[in-house]
Amino acid sequence: MSEQLEQLKRKYKNTPIPDELDFVVKKALKQSKKKHANKRTKSLVGVGAAAIIFITGINASPTFANALSEVPLISSLVKVLTFTEFKVDEETAKADIKVPAITNMENKTLEATLNNKYLEESKKLYNDFTAEMEELKKNGGGHVGVKSGYDVKTDNDQILALGRYVVSTVNGFSKYTYDTIDKKNQLLITLPSLFKDESYISLINENIKEQMRQQMKADPEKVYWLDEKGGNFETIAKDQSFYINNDGKLVICFEKYEVAPGFMGVREFIIPTNVITDALVSNEYIK
Repeated sequence: MSEQLEQLKRKYKNTPIPDELDFVVKKALKQSKKKHANKRTKSLVGVGAAAIIFITGINASPTFANALSEVPLISSLVKVLTFTEFKVDEETAKADIKVPAITNMENKTLEATLNNKYLEESKKLYNDFTAEMEELKKNGGGHVGVKSGYDVKTDNDQILALGRYVVSTVNGFSKYTYDTIDKKNQLLITLPSLFKDESYISLINENIKEQMRQQMKADPEKVYWLDEKGGNFETIAKDQSFYINNDGKLVICFEKYEVAPGFMGVREFIIPTNVITDALVSNEYIK
């Protein structure tokens, strides 16, 4: 284990627990134990609602985590939660930045590394936003706005795929990133790790181009930047954005403006498994 990962782990686990935290959890535990078995789900809704408050404690305190295990079904509820939220609500400046946190992983180093990444990137986004807001005020004013959050793209027995987005509410700029996690083996899946060699790149390229052509033929309002349209999409990157969906299919993702005009938005292409079967390392993930 690298020293850098150890530092990240220590930093994450040393986050202080608010005094009100124990009260929230003890109250939830007390209430859940008093409820009849057929009312447990209802009581857990209250526990889930408190997640924004106690998410730090889940990772920072082993005692706290053990206490949570006494709540029925809590392990099935704690997966991806909102760690914190940065908000600005002014007449000409609005920000809403939700920070996700992955919980309940056995691999605490991976969990802490991902969660610290999410937090640090969100902090930078907020700091950049406030700096721009102050600069605009100094120069006579202007509008600035940003929205950031996350979507759980896949959540089944083996795969957790988390998509995170940043959208400028002023100029329409957007950015999406994805993390795909093997929950059984507790590891982060990368696109190259799915394949024997780099032959997957050309296989996926040709299929995506064919899908683009079929979509444009079926709907004249759809436009992709292929050669016949005066564009220049040629190839995906080795580490192109992707996730694995609930059907076990590989989904290749493109940012807004990456392969099509802005009005087309973010584009996703589901790759038929038979197209890439020979290049796969195994069928562990892709079905």
